[in-house]
Amino acid sequence: MEIGIIGLSKSGKTTVFNALTKGKANTGTYSAGPNVGIAKVADPRLDVLDKMYHRKKKTPAEVKYTDIAVPTKGELRGELLTQISQTEGILHVVRAFKNDNVPHVNGSIDPDRDVKTMDMELAFSDLSIIEKRLKKIADTFKSAKQQEREGFAREQALLGRIKTELENEAPIREMALTEAELKDISSYRFLSAKPMLIVFNIGEDMLPRADALEQEWRTKYKRPFVDVAAICGEIEMELVQLSDEEAAVFRTDMGITEAALNRVIKLSYHLLGMISFFTVGPDEVKAWTIRNNTPAVQAAGKVHSDMERGFIRAEIINYDDLIKCGNIVEGKKQGLLRSEGKAHIVKDGEIINFCFNV
Repeated sequence: MEIGIIGLSKSGKTTVFNALTKGKANTGTYSAGPNVGIAKVADPRLDVLDKMYHRKKKTPAEVKYTDIAVPTKGELRGELLTQISQTEGILHVVRAFKNDNVPHVNGSIDPDRDVKTMDMELAFSDLSIIEKRLKKIADTFKSAKQQEREGFAREQALLGRIKTELENEAPIREMALTEAELKDISSYRFLSAKPMLIVFNIGEDMLPRADALEQEWRTKYKRPFVDVAAICGEIEMELVQLSDEEAAVFRTDMGITEAALNRVIKLSYHLLGMISFFTVGPDEVKAWTIRNNTPAVQAAGKVHSDMERGFIRAEIINYDDLIKCGNIVEGKKQGLLRSEGKAHIVKDGEIINFCFNV
């Protein structure tokens, strides 16, 4: 899973990036290129499986974060748009903290204004893509064959409808598009179609009100495929450099109930419709991330392409069932270990052994 981090200059987005990836990217100056980091997904179920099976290696699922460098003006252009378009979701860092030593690019702290500014940037990007495509269709329509004309006409009508709604400030993710229509426009990688987590970057002085502020912002901005979190990026960046034990003590003292890294990942999984399944090999216990409603044969391909190509069956036991019965052998005796075919929809928490032949 890859998420692009965006935000206006001086919003603290690189600070949030460091907090999520335990990174040490420079937060003081503008960087022309993106910062890329990996966050390990904390999953207590994987820890239990690791203790149960005693394999040499425990491998958690991962989230790739790309901190996309935005110029001081906040304009998303060219290569920046390409970088964002390649991600599965967007994390928009919005400045809510006050710091006289770090002036806001627009002169004042106004989270609502900044959210609208970035929403407009994403919409402008999508409108630009649509206008270019509509022009190309118009230029080639007359010389196209009849069958091609029919396809162009459908595409023209769909893009025209999307264009009108974008101009009325409705992002694509909120439009009433059918599954077929979403599939038709998937190749364009429209930015306003991507799920988005708005992270309000608050100051340390705001921590006592963090839960109330987050609820206020969630009430205001919660929409289809959009959610909200309020974190103190500066504090979280410092805490991830400590041991887990030390960080836990400091979080308790400051009234922070959960590490920003874990909370942001949970919200991101929910927004993007992601789940985890597990495999237990001879040397490794591993967690895998897939989209909800993924068939077993495609989940096998996540592990290895040969498994998908030569798929025979999937031997599956649910995590909770495994814990209740204690081991696979007992699970088999109780009928909890089952064989499933290609079409089986993988559920969150299933432990799977893929049988294949190539």
